[in-house]
Amino acid sequence: MTELIRLHYPLNNFTSPATQQVVVMGFFDGVHLGHQRVIQEAAKVAHRKDLPLVVLTYNPYPGLVFEKMNQPWHYLTPLEEKVKLLGKLGVDRVYCLQLTSHVSELAPEDFIQDVLLPLRAETVVAGYDHWYGAKKYQADMAHLPDFAKNRFQVVTVGKTSLKGTDDKISSRVIRQQLTDGRLEQVTESLGRVHQTTGLIVHGDARGRTLGFPTINIWTPELESLPGIGVYAVSAFVDGRWYDGMASIGRNVTFEANRPVTVEINLFDFNDQVYGENVKVQWHLKLRDEVKFTTVEALVDQLQIDKELTLEYFREKID
Repeated sequence: MTELIRLHYPLNNFTSPATQQVVVMGFFDGVHLGHQRVIQEAAKVAHRKDLPLVVLTYNPYPGLVFEKMNQPWHYLTPLEEKVKLLGKLGVDRVYCLQLTSHVSELAPEDFIQDVLLPLRAETVVAGYDHWYGAKKYQADMAHLPDFAKNRFQVVTVGKTSLKGTDDKISSRVIRQQLTDGRLEQVTESLGRVHQTTGLIVHGDARGRTLGFPTINIWTPELESLPGIGVYAVSAFVDGRWYDGMASIGRNVTFEANRPVTVEINLFDFNDQVYGENVKVQWHLKLRDEVKFTTVEALVDQLQIDKELTLEYFREKID
């Protein structure tokens, strides 16, 4: 299991590791294909030099600290999920440095002296656009070899683009794709289906009366859901995966100005699971939310949604 060590600058109470390490720097929200390439290049170095592979990441998102955010912030991968994904890529340890004003204003020499050297960095790896201090000091990867002064090696990994394009894979773009419901592109950029977690809670129980019973999901505030709409999903609940269709919306057919809820109609499922934790994989957007004039019209559309979802998963199996 990958170890998580939280750091706060200055690292007064930090005990340096016993051995040198290959240190990969980055925020890595989403651990998308571009991030994975950076980690993979670092893993080659660590394997060749027989050194531990560690990640130096940060928390929280820089915009939360240094900008006025007009909307609530949601991560593609909250820290705990990020650590799990990094572990699958062979990372031995994750250092999470609290991103504060002091950290953001560090001169490159101070960042190296106060952070990288205590981590016993033998090689430092990062993407070409990574910054590690105040921009006024040119704290970019192009200048890191000069600042390092031969105290460690530097490996810079170039841009990773979507297949067949020159478009850089980025967390910012993926978040927008998720909001727009462009889940095929999200899956392509992440290299996996986007996943959220949640808790099964009580809802209005209206779906049961329509013939489409749902589980209602409370999603942690910091996790990124797709935009409002109807989706083909898979959900892990009570020890196994089920296919189904999910609605993210306000149930506008029945009442105006309702809060946004997440409801999932699971296929081949009939159990009471309130209070259970759930994982949801978001595969495909089926349609936008629609206000229907009659309940019968809604039920007819739900049947169409179900058929489309079943067809989608049949084609995935084939």
